[in-house]
Amino acid sequence: MPLCRTVLVLETEEESGSPNLIGLLTIAKDYIGNPDYLFCLDSGAFDYNQLWLTSSLRGISLVDLTVSAGKGGYHSGEVGGIVPETFRVVRNLLDRIDDSKTGKVIAELHTELPSYARPEAEKIAGLSGDGMYKKYKMEAGVEYLSEDNLVEVYLNNTWRPN
Repeated sequence: MPLCRTVLVLETEEESGSPNLIGLLTIAKDYIGNPDYLFCLDSGAFDYNQLWLTSSLRGISLVDLTVSAGKGGYHSGEVGGIVPETFRVVRNLLDRIDDSKTGKVIAELHTELPSYARPEAEKIAGLSGDGMYKKYKMEAGVEYLSEDNLVEVYLNNTWRPN
């Protein structure tokens, strides 16, 4: 068996947006070189009995948003009903991207599903059953999304924006 060079990059800031990942990779670029394979060990696994590969990873969009209406720090009791409520403006802007009633996201944020995505979803839905979502405990009165269609639950979780 031929020897193979293995380089591990352990980045542990994911939950905070990985602010140093690009800098780390830039510093280590000459050492890492041009890899033939890249494995990201962070997307979960169906079980621990075999190796699982992730076929999709969604990205994230970070937006800093400031909405200003009045030019001063006015008291709400003084300007309510006169100056537009900035939270209502923000909600209106967000509704242009994501419908707050349905959770549906604008078409521009969707991607075309590759041909393997639906068969993969059907296989995983068959393996997991309702454990796919019931492993996440919910507060009383909160319903899971699309729980009546496990294929859609899987596709929503792996391929569709939210």
